[in-house]
Amino acid sequence: MGVHVIGTGGYQPGEPIPTSRIEELVGPLPPEVAEGLSIHTRYWMIDPVTGEHNENNSDMAYKASKQALDTAGVDPAEVDLMILATGTPDYPLPGVVNMVQERLGLVRCATLEIRSGGAGVVQALDIARMYLEAGTYRTALIVGSETISPVLAPVFLGKDPDKIRMRERMPVYMFGDGAGAMVLRADDQPGGLLPGAMAAIGGDRKPGIWSVGGGTHAPIHEQLKAKRLVDLKVDVVGAGDFTPQMVIEAIGETIRNSKIDVHSIDLCLVPEGNVGWMLDSLIEQGLDTEDWKALDGKVFDALSEMGAVGCAAVPLFLDDAWRSGKITPGQRVMLVGVESTKWIYSGIVVDWTTPAPTGGA
Repeated sequence: MGVHVIGTGGYQPGEPIPTSRIEELVGPLPPEVAEGLSIHTRYWMIDPVTGEHNENNSDMAYKASKQALDTAGVDPAEVDLMILATGTPDYPLPGVVNMVQERLGLVRCATLEIRSGGAGVVQALDIARMYLEAGTYRTALIVGSETISPVLAPVFLGKDPDKIRMRERMPVYMFGDGAGAMVLRADDQPGGLLPGAMAAIGGDRKPGIWSVGGGTHAPIHEQLKAKRLVDLKVDVVGAGDFTPQMVIEAIGETIRNSKIDVHSIDLCLVPEGNVGWMLDSLIEQGLDTEDWKALDGKVFDALSEMGAVGCAAVPLFLDDAWRSGKITPGQRVMLVGVESTKWIYSGIVVDWTTPAPTGGA
């Protein structure tokens, strides 16, 4: 039995926000740093002037899900498994996955929500693969959605850009909002998803990204005294040093688990795979392995146009590549997700079988 990706969907809110607009909000970055980020536009669900929300996480997740289902020609009622990954839910509870379930009109459905950041959707694909191969479910909807802009707004609203510290500017330049979705179907056709790999390799390391506030780590009345209720801390140096390690391990372990030859891979989606700082760090650390060299010219993403979108990155970038004709039936595609919060990686290979949609589907 094969488990196939039969449709994808993607959604980003509002109009693209160019880097020149970010510079107006928080001040400039050193030219070499800005160039290293490699992000030219991003999308926010907030109004950059007022900070007001134009929509929310579950709105975006629903829109991406609906597009994926429509493209696949699948009625929502056929979905019997939904897995959603996000690090920025509307509420601690109920889960975003259940809010999307309700919007889709599904009264009964198996649901699961994952909080593994950028690695989450690839983990979700492997979990769904096992359930569908076992015959427990037949049709799965996998979603990744992220709304980071509300956490960024307090950094610059009502502030003099010249007085915003450099380390607070960086996340505003980096992060965007969006959602992506994939529909999986089990059938007797060959191809589809192969066994994947995942691991958290930061058990002895501090978090590289830490979203602090709004949880139960400290008394709420004490948290309310903080400068910002939620503070996004990003260890840019740490991420630059260790992200290449996660990527290389993810590729190697996925190749071993799926029992394939790296040279058989036609395309490899790594959300930051072509970023200057990542490539430089990878080479400096001697991590340009034979596997990595074999993927030269095959690594793709859409980071420069869509921004760093956490859980949404893999499905959103995949949707862009599929709809643009970059991914076609007969190709072998590797998907890699990495997450710097506690250094998590995941990878999976899919033998692609579904033609790109036509007629604007």
